[in-house]
Amino acid sequence: MKTLLIVYHSHTGGTRQMAMAAADGALAERNLRVELRHAPEAGSHDVLTADGFLFACPENLGSMAGLMKDFFDRHYYSALDQLNGRPYASLICAGSDGHGAARQIERIATGWRLKAIAEPLIVLTHAQTPETILAPKHLHADDLERCSHLGETMATGLALGIF
Repeated sequence: MKTLLIVYHSHTGGTRQMAMAAADGALAERNLRVELRHAPEAGSHDVLTADGFLFACPENLGSMAGLMKDFFDRHYYSALDQLNGRPYASLICAGSDGHGAARQIERIATGWRLKAIAEPLIVLTHAQTPETILAPKHLHADDLERCSHLGETMATGLALGIF
């Protein structure tokens, strides 16, 4: 049975909601194991044994969240040349842009020689003040549905051997 690893970090709950929705969508595929890991808890074994990846994080100050970067820092070299060709997609929760974090994940995935199966899914919260940026997030149902659909697409593609 193949494994989809979803690695996420979330400060205010938005990215966690996205990762959970993607996991729920992926669980529709019965012939696949879905592993949901908070970035600080994801280990080398998780990375090396996964057949596909969803990386989910907030964008902070135009970059991926520090604990997500830490995940990649801890596992990059031990996984180098061992993940070639495996599929991935990314989920970004951002106040106004999200593309900086998406580009960082894309560059790391390129180094790991992963294959993107979708454009980065970016959910904008439009938080622009310190109060709204730091406030707990409650994402719209349509945004969470897009995340669920991406999880289901990844899971089905993995299970059928498309990716």
